[in-house]
Amino acid sequence: MSFSGFTQADFNVFNIDGLDERMEALKSQIRPKLEALGQHFAPTLSSLAGDEMHYHVAKHARRTKNPPKDTWVAFASNPRGYKMLPHFQIGLWETHVFIWFAVIYEAPNKEAFGKKLEKNIHSIYKQIPKDFYWSGDHMKPDANLHSELTKEELLTMFTRLQTVKKAEILCGMNIPREQAVNISGEEMLSKIEFVFKEILPLYKLA
Repeated sequence: MSFSGFTQADFNVFNIDGLDERMEALKSQIRPKLEALGQHFAPTLSSLAGDEMHYHVAKHARRTKNPPKDTWVAFASNPRGYKMLPHFQIGLWETHVFIWFAVIYEAPNKEAFGKKLEKNIHSIYKQIPKDFYWSGDHMKPDANLHSELTKEELLTMFTRLQTVKKAEILCGMNIPREQAVNISGEEMLSKIEFVFKEILPLYKLA
């Protein structure tokens, strides 16, 4: 299955009212593309990470009334799930494509990882590309541009990860919808691969 890139129609799925209607469109319109991305990147990430990586396309199965506002494919070293582990994500909000390395609130080793981040703050601050983003909550579309964060602000995110139960850390790239729809499938694949290589040191730390 080859990946053809994202279109306006993909992003418009998030404007559809009603859980069943939106889920139907998600399944037919976006899920095949996420499957294609999963098949494409699982081997790439396996060789980059040195762990066998399995892909998990979001099913949104537990939803009973609110239609999903975003959707994604996640990659982790466990074939059964990814939320407990450091993982990678590619997905869509109505406004943008996201490509993340993520440690979310379910991960049991969050505190230890937060300490490692804190210890390596200087190299992380220097190495992460200026146009990448950081987020402390995967449920919200907003994120902080790396070039606009001070080292102290980043450190605050790292210490929060160690002390706050709901804290999360995500790092990667957001591609605005207007740009994403003009990027070919091939270009998007190489962009995603570039992002994964840049955030790989964070995965290795975790």
